[in-house]
Amino acid sequence: MKIILTQDVKGLGKRFDVKNVSDGYAINMLIPRKMVREATAGALKQVETQKARQEADRKIQENILLKNISDLEGKVIHISAKASDKGHLFASIHKEDIVHRLKEELRLDVHPDFLELPEHIKTVGEHALTVSLQDKKVKFTLSVEAEK
Repeated sequence: MKIILTQDVKGLGKRFDVKNVSDGYAINMLIPRKMVREATAGALKQVETQKARQEADRKIQENILLKNISDLEGKVIHISAKASDKGHLFASIHKEDIVHRLKEELRLDVHPDFLELPEHIKTVGEHALTVSLQDKKVKFTLSVEAEK
């Protein structure tokens, strides 16, 4: 059965991918969970339109960010999180958390894909991070403080 993924499915593909799967897998597992829909001619046209719209939105966001990215150079962003006495965080800080803080503090809407995070942040202190967009790289500092 030919299907269109409506969301990312681990081991199968990403949203908007068109795949061939067995009828039983699609009917019993994927369709009831609303993870996929049948790939009809109309649905395929609709998916192409949604893909194009999503790509256009991403390009617009990228262009806006490219104009405003220089504001981020050398800035310090602050995040507070629960930590042990030794400075280890109980929950690591992810890209989405940093993007949220950038939006709150600097009103910069950075897509998580543009943020270079070598690994999740698990300690209190200052961490140097980079936002890469096309050929431009901007460095800023993330200051992680223990919540009181």
